[in-house]
Amino acid sequence: MLFAEANCLRLINMSSLTAKSPSQLHAWVVRSVSSAPGNTLCFRTLHLTMVLFAGWSLAVPAQAQVYVGVLGGVATLSGDARSSLSPDTSAFSSYDPANGGAVEVLVGKHFSDYITIQANYIWNSNGLTLTSAAFSNGTLQGFRETRSSSQQSLIGDLLVYFRKRDSRLRPYLSVGTGMVHFASSQERIEQLIGTPDLPAPHFTANMIALHVPVGIDVRLGRSWAFRYTFSETLSKNPISDRLSPPGQHSLKNFQNLFGFVKQF
Repeated sequence: MLFAEANCLRLINMSSLTAKSPSQLHAWVVRSVSSAPGNTLCFRTLHLTMVLFAGWSLAVPAQAQVYVGVLGGVATLSGDARSSLSPDTSAFSSYDPANGGAVEVLVGKHFSDYITIQANYIWNSNGLTLTSAAFSNGTLQGFRETRSSSQQSLIGDLLVYFRKRDSRLRPYLSVGTGMVHFASSQERIEQLIGTPDLPAPHFTANMIALHVPVGIDVRLGRSWAFRYTFSETLSKNPISDRLSPPGQHSLKNFQNLFGFVKQF
């Protein structure tokens, strides 16, 4: 309980931390209970899993309770860029995402005051601007186009709360995985120079993703709660794969969501 209360107070004052993304916040909590070395994503995930299973063994048994919820907010995608230089050729490419809307529908089950399993369907849509240019043998080729994109995700999460179920404020950490379906369609070619290789007018991709949310539930009554969650979803980058030269970074989908949860 002393561990839970101490971390709860620190979570409520997250603005004082230097770690701002969900994966960084998870790493901060793990470092507070484990001295094992390693700061890669694999180590952070392993350490967090250890913390979650320790929490499971220490959790106070309580009556299981099912809940459902609907959240909405803003989704922000990470961008990517790459340049290539050689004696005969120079090329660069990039994509610039715009903020878009996001909706999450969730159902979960509290197994105790501290351990919860949750299933999520998440949809978000973001505009994209792709740019590419290459200069070779005195010839310039390039394009700039706008595209639409959407992601549909089915995710399973394990949540660890830091206060009992009857508390007014209940901050939590979570980690999960699932499938993401990505789709993008060309909207308009804004600039075309020469005959460059353009991305397909429409392309899709299915990816396995790591989902890392943090959040807080604010109890409004016996069965209702207001929820805020900030999540980071990491996956392979199907946009960078279509650039020329191709990008090198994974796709990160950051979501700020607000909504309500109904408990039964």
